[in-house]
Amino acid sequence: MIDTTMNTTGAGTGASGDGVAKNGTSVPQDMFIRLLVAQVRNQDPMEPKDPSEFVSQLATLSQTEALQTLVSQNNGTAAMLDSMQVLSLGGQVGNTVAVRTSQVSIEGKPISGSFVLDASTQTAAVVLTGADGNKHRVELGPRSAGPVDFTVDPAALGLPDGKYTIAVDAGEGITPPGIDVRGVLTGIRLSPTGGVQMKVAGIGEVTPADVTGFFGRETAS
Repeated sequence: MIDTTMNTTGAGTGASGDGVAKNGTSVPQDMFIRLLVAQVRNQDPMEPKDPSEFVSQLATLSQTEALQTLVSQNNGTAAMLDSMQVLSLGGQVGNTVAVRTSQVSIEGKPISGSFVLDASTQTAAVVLTGADGNKHRVELGPRSAGPVDFTVDPAALGLPDGKYTIAVDAGEGITPPGIDVRGVLTGIRLSPTGGVQMKVAGIGEVTPADVTGFFGRETAS
């Protein structure tokens, strides 16, 4: 039986208090080499270990270190790309964007948007549901298959300011894939987790993945 007992005094030599050996080798790698040497020294001469096992262990260590380096590089690249995305999107602040959402914030101004029907319907309507559970319908009448634009005027509907869920009622069996609501992009920031957050008027904070279109800066009529 192979005895892999090590001299603990010798094992600790060469490592500094900050977890790095004096020769620059990381402690885990240094310890691995020491264990491997001890394994060779204490193997049974009558039943020596297969050299290929040592080679396999060294290869495993090398692969692990390579993966750790790759993960570190990828994290750095992701952070750099997020920063570049913030700079790029910063030029869009003040422009109108379309956001795929199911939540809107009524702030006294009309809300416009669009959705796509996969079949014609006689009963298309946009439905807003307030925090109190009351539903408010904006009837759009008969609509053909394809994109449908809409505008919600909170004053005409008597809607107080606040947050609402927004959905489309297009009749039984017709379910649009989503609603794209338009709003002015008012700010860009990096979240504490490193992701990009976009603040859109009338909607709130969204991610770049939620944005479905850019429409430039609104002009006064």
